[in-house]
Amino acid sequence: MHDAANAQDQTGATVIVGPNRVTAEVLGLRGRFDVWCVGPDGKEKWREVIDNLVTTVGKNDLLDKYLKGAAYTQTFRMGLKGTGTAVAADTQASHAAWLEQGLANAPTYTGNRKDVTMGAASGGSSTSPVQAFAITSTGTVFGCFTNNGGSATKDDTTGVLFSAGDFSGGSKAVTSGDTVNVTYSLSV
Repeated sequence: MHDAANAQDQTGATVIVGPNRVTAEVLGLRGRFDVWCVGPDGKEKWREVIDNLVTTVGKNDLLDKYLKGAAYTQTFRMGLKGTGTAVAADTQASHAAWLEQGLANAPTYTGNRKDVTMGAASGGSSTSPVQAFAITSTGTVFGCFTNNGGSATKDDTTGVLFSAGDFSGGSKAVTSGDTVNVTYSLSV
């Protein structure tokens, strides 16, 4: 496995089907951001997709919460990512190649990071409702990230950086008055 942003990470699993018969099944995580920008006039300015990287600490957090059986309260949040490449070793406290946007790094947006409640799983996938980032300054958006268990405050370094990624078609310009809409889906 390499540290660059992978569209899908997979791991093997063995399933015992019956006496002396074994079937191998591949289990993978696939995170995806669907993002579109609407101008103040209500017209769509651009649309992008991010097939994102799920960080190592994000995978461990998922496994610890689900398979280990520990008490768990979901506090999943979403933010906008600046220039630079996310890598598997990134954490919320240490992602030296990129910065969070919204407070100290333009473009800014109103409010905090967006609280995300994923929808009910169906067919091995769950999708969030639309999260709207009301842009208040001119700038360039490079991608998105999700955090579990951290503060909603922009630039806060607590919690687990679950996933991060860049737009597949490159960075996108925004201006004050735009709204960047994002949904996140995770499939296994």
